[in-house]
Amino acid sequence: MDKVTKITLMYDFYGQLLTDKQRDFIELYYGNDFSLGEIAEKYGVSRQAVHDTLKRTENMLQNYESKLQLVNKYLAQRAKLAEAARLLEECGSPVSQQVSRAREILQEVLEMDGGVI
Repeated sequence: MDKVTKITLMYDFYGQLLTDKQRDFIELYYGNDFSLGEIAEKYGVSRQAVHDTLKRTENMLQNYESKLQLVNKYLAQRAKLAEAARLLEECGSPVSQQVSRAREILQEVLEMDGGVI
């Protein structure tokens, strides 16, 4: 998983534990693709201050994840759901109504988060 995806997922889980400024910087940098300079100008601080805040915030998110493991648990559950969906697809035809409904349910759950696995 790339860094941006991992930071975004950790932010989704732990963002409410951050200060308003930390949340704003993460959202602007990772979510809206602002540069350090653009964020610095918007907040009237130096690029170095933005960089330091982002690094400190990323470390905090990593620390939360290392202790709570919410992202890892989420990804493991998504992988198991995807595997179950794949196994149901391999059942072939004809299938019972129960198998068909189980496929639909799994597909709905997997699509709730945009299919992130």
